[in-house]
Amino acid sequence: MNIKKICNRCIYDENVADISFDSEGICNYCRRMEQMEEEYPVGDEGDRILKNIVQQIKISGKNSKYDCVVGVSGGTDSSFLLYKMKEMGLRPLAAFFDNTWNSTIATENIKKVTSKLKVDLFTIVVNNKEYDDIYRSFLKAGVPDIEAPTDIGFAATHFRAAEKFKIKYVIEGHSFRTEGISPLGMLYMDGKYIKTIQKQFGTYRTETYPNMSLLNMLKWMVVKRIKKIRPLYYIDYQKEKVKEFLADEFGWQWYHGHHLENRFTAFYHSYFLPKRFGIDTRSNGFAALVRSGQMDRNEGLRLMDEPPYLENELIDLVKKRIGFSDKEFEDIMNLPKKNYTDYKTYKRTFERMRLFFWLMYKMDLIPKSFYLKYTVKHEI
Repeated sequence: MNIKKICNRCIYDENVADISFDSEGICNYCRRMEQMEEEYPVGDEGDRILKNIVQQIKISGKNSKYDCVVGVSGGTDSSFLLYKMKEMGLRPLAAFFDNTWNSTIATENIKKVTSKLKVDLFTIVVNNKEYDDIYRSFLKAGVPDIEAPTDIGFAATHFRAAEKFKIKYVIEGHSFRTEGISPLGMLYMDGKYIKTIQKQFGTYRTETYPNMSLLNMLKWMVVKRIKKIRPLYYIDYQKEKVKEFLADEFGWQWYHGHHLENRFTAFYHSYFLPKRFGIDTRSNGFAALVRSGQMDRNEGLRLMDEPPYLENELIDLVKKRIGFSDKEFEDIMNLPKKNYTDYKTYKRTFERMRLFFWLMYKMDLIPKSFYLKYTVKHEI
C-alpha cells in the first residue's frame, strides 16, 4: 500500500501541482509563505506600512470623489476589508461583477455592508444567457478552469471602475495567511484563454462580459498606473473572529464555506473539481490556516477527510441553467481531461515578460502572487 508523502508543516501532499519537499520534509509552498511573511509583516511593522499606504491613497485621491476601489463579493474578506478601509479614513467605491449566479445571502451581505457604511456600489452585470454560454464552453473544453471567467470578470470590473472614476488604487481582499496561493494546476486564467475557449465552443458573442486583454491589462498598469493593494497582507487577520464581527456589526451571514457565496462557484469547488479532477481546493485554505497557526494540522487533515459542503439541488440547478440534460451532463463529466496548455493563452508571453512583471510587482502594480504563479515555468 502506497502512503502519500505529506508536508511536515502543512497538509499539502505529493499530489499538489509543482510541489517539492526539502530535507526537513517541508514543502516549497510553505517556504514560499515564509518568504512572503518576511516581505509582508504584521504587528507594529505591518500597521506602520499599512498606514503609509493609506496615506498615499488619500493623497492620490484628494481631488476625487473616491480614492480607492474595493472589490466586493459578499464574502468574509471583502466585507471586512471594505469596513477596514472606511475605518482608516478612505473614501472607497465598492465594485462588484455580477455574473447572475450570486447567492441571495451574498447579495444581501453586499447590501447590508455598503448601506451601513454609506459606500457607493459600481456593478457590471453580464447578460445571463451570454455568461451561461461561457460556462458551457468551458465545460465542453474539458478543462478544470471553469471559474476563470468569473475571476477575470472581477479583475476587469475593478480596473474599469478605477478608470471610469480616475482612481489610482484597487484594494483586494486576499490574504495568503488564510487562503494561500492556489497551485497552478488548480486554476489558470487569462483573457486570451477565455477568448479562445469561447470562440471554439461558444454560440454567443461576448458583448457584455468584461474580458481582460493583455493590451487592456498593460494600459491599466502602465498608462493609468492603477495599483493593486492587498491590505490583509499587513493585518493579523483572524477569519473566525472576523465572521463574528461582521455578523454583529452588519447582520452579515456565513454561506458554509470559502468561495461558496456564488452558486456556480459552489458547484465548481464542492462538486466539479473533486468529482472530475480529484482536486479539493479546501486544501489551500486549510494549509494556509495551519501555516499561520489558526488551525491545528491534525484538524486540517481531518477536515480534508470529510466531503465538501454541497448544497441540496445545486447540481440540478446548474444543469437547468446551463441547459444540459442528465445524459449531456454525464458526458461532460467524462470528457478527456485537458488543461490550459491545450489552448491558446498568454502564459508563454507572461514568462517572456518576467522581468517586466517583476518591476510591476515591485511598483505595486500587480500582486506578488501573480508574478510567482504566471511568469515562472511550472510542471502540471
